[in-house]
Amino acid sequence: MGGHQTIQVTLEPAQAGWRLDRALAAAVPTMSRERLKSLIRAGALERGGMALRDPATKVRGDEAFLLEVPEPEPAHNEAQDIPLKIAFEDEHLLVVDKPAGLVVHPAAGNRDGTLVNALLHHCGGSLSGIGGVARPGIVHRIDKDTSGLLVVAKTDVAHEGLAKQFAAHSIDRKYLAMVSGVPNASEGTVDAPLARSTANRKKIAIAPAGKGKRAVTHWKRLQALRDSALVECRLETGRTHQVRVHMGSIGHPLLGDPVYGRSSKAHRDVLKRLDFHRQALHAAGLGFTHPVTKHRLSFASGMPPDMQELFTALVV
Repeated sequence: MGGHQTIQVTLEPAQAGWRLDRALAAAVPTMSRERLKSLIRAGALERGGMALRDPATKVRGDEAFLLEVPEPEPAHNEAQDIPLKIAFEDEHLLVVDKPAGLVVHPAAGNRDGTLVNALLHHCGGSLSGIGGVARPGIVHRIDKDTSGLLVVAKTDVAHEGLAKQFAAHSIDRKYLAMVSGVPNASEGTVDAPLARSTANRKKIAIAPAGKGKRAVTHWKRLQALRDSALVECRLETGRTHQVRVHMGSIGHPLLGDPVYGRSSKAHRDVLKRLDFHRQALHAAGLGFTHPVTKHRLSFASGMPPDMQELFTALVV
């Protein structure tokens, strides 16, 4: 069939009694069980010339199947040659060190020039397709004006495996932030649920008890600066604007934050002199278990030049 790849799948005797979708997922490790279920229901799997359409069918364990896999549909987004700093890449996933100013995903107002457009160009034909579409699997995002590390899936299996780790909060994420004022304590934890602000739908706010999504940030003061401080934030959860809102809620908003910040005149003067127009936030550390090889991976990214310059200007 044109535009299809035919895969011959032979099961192991030890798989006798397994569900068909589970047995196929073990035999075709590049495809997720959910993707295989949808292909089975679409009539893409044959045994002895007969289509099998029930993913729950029990297998004998010594069977051979033919699986017709359509070529991934092209993504709707345009591939664009935008320079990327790649910290790691293999056939399953890649880790990008995103510069500040780059939007992660196309949306209203940012149809192109995004990380997704850049990845479509960088990966070329190596995207096996997420849900049958040749697109990078975005499992988490960092704000446009936050810099740092981001993991992206290239295959269905990697996408599913990483998404489960994010849901289980087993991903290690460390941020460096420069905040207004010097926290009295050397470290602390903010455990406060977050939700869309009822006053301004573009903002996130601390939610009333019993509402919003649980959000936990563990912070540590690394160095006191001039009426400010460099802090490390480790995320137990990964909610939108979490570090920005949580640090602001304890009286230490991020320097330069155009939405949640409250900078002193002295700080505003420094930010203006340095032409620093973003929240001083950098995703400096990322750790996770590789969803295919099961190896634990850990990455670090140094403070970007603009934040380093701001840090130097504020050293006491």
